[in-house]
Amino acid sequence: MFNVVEIYKVALVALRRNPMRTLLTMLGVIIGVGCVVAMVAIGQGATAAIQSQIGALGTNFLLIHSGSHARGGVHGGAGSVQNLTPDDAAAITRECPSVALADPAVRTGAQVVFGDQNWATSVQGTGPNYPTIRAWAVARGSYFTEEDVKAASKVAVLGQTVVDNLFGEANPVGQIIRMKGVPFRVLGVLDRKGGSAMGQDQDDLVCVPYTTAQKRLMGVTYIGMIIISAVSPQQIGRASDEIRALLRQRHRLGRGQDDDFEIRSQQDIANTATQMSGVMTMLLGAIASVSLLVGGIGIMNIMLVSVTERTREIGVRRALGARRSDIRTQFLIESSLISGLGGAVGIAAGMVVARLIARFVGWPTLVQPQVVLVAFLFAGLVGVFFGIYPAAKAARLDPIEALRYE
Repeated sequence: MFNVVEIYKVALVALRRNPMRTLLTMLGVIIGVGCVVAMVAIGQGATAAIQSQIGALGTNFLLIHSGSHARGGVHGGAGSVQNLTPDDAAAITRECPSVALADPAVRTGAQVVFGDQNWATSVQGTGPNYPTIRAWAVARGSYFTEEDVKAASKVAVLGQTVVDNLFGEANPVGQIIRMKGVPFRVLGVLDRKGGSAMGQDQDDLVCVPYTTAQKRLMGVTYIGMIIISAVSPQQIGRASDEIRALLRQRHRLGRGQDDDFEIRSQQDIANTATQMSGVMTMLLGAIASVSLLVGGIGIMNIMLVSVTERTREIGVRRALGARRSDIRTQFLIESSLISGLGGAVGIAAGMVVARLIARFVGWPTLVQPQVVLVAFLFAGLVGVFFGIYPAAKAARLDPIEALRYE
């Protein structure tokens, strides 16, 4: 009876006997595993990048939009009812224990002019807590204060994209810009934040006091949204419930009436993005797995050829006392060795490809240890699965007929 160590030795000798055939058989597994690792790395890298960009929205971020209305069976879209007020924001800060900060906000667009330069951008009317809520540092100068909001001061803080297009390398702090014919003194410049999860340039904006935007740029009295920071990530759900209950009370909504506002949390955005990127990762992994299955079919083909070539060897081993289970185990070990070694090389190749993609194409990639482990185990299982039939065929050979085989 042959022990496992002896079977491994025989399997290695058999594989070394035809090194080129063994290498070509392994190549299918190498390509398959390498493709799986690289494709999943691309998908997980995209997920990590999206999560990072969503995290850049701000610490424990919540956003309240005004709601919709319905008349005669016709429903307006979100924002069709302008029913949010600065008092709502003050009440949220005052009466919701899970809320750390809340600022009213409005948004519009304007052509910003400085000297002979101009740039069309988004104008964000906010309160003084905007940098804290959005976790957005001021790189130069300072942000406006509560006194600026109360006085509707004509002051502005610029995003880096606006600075690049209007001032170049010059320092904009203290300069005068114009929006819709109104002069604004530049107080500061926000730190560069980059693109959002939806591909928008977050640095292409000008921040002004929301009261100034209402009176000087928009001619309105309402606010379009309230931006909020919960006291901690764990309190986002509770903060959302507290805000909903308070606003329903303040807006005098009955038990059967729908909310006339909409609350969106950072976690909601993150969950949606994670689901989308997860589907993409699974799709890429499934497509790449096809090549691994093709490699498994190649293993089965070569193992069947090996059974035929080694028929007399099988007969001799049976005559020396090897059981059918020993023969079966030998061929299973050979197929699993091929797939296992191919899987190890494929993992290394996939990691190299992922690095090259990140370096030369610029796509974010992320290779996680659990993915490497799963890919290796899957490669081994492919070898075992596609080696079962050849191993069973070898074990069923009649010893006497095998010895007679020429």
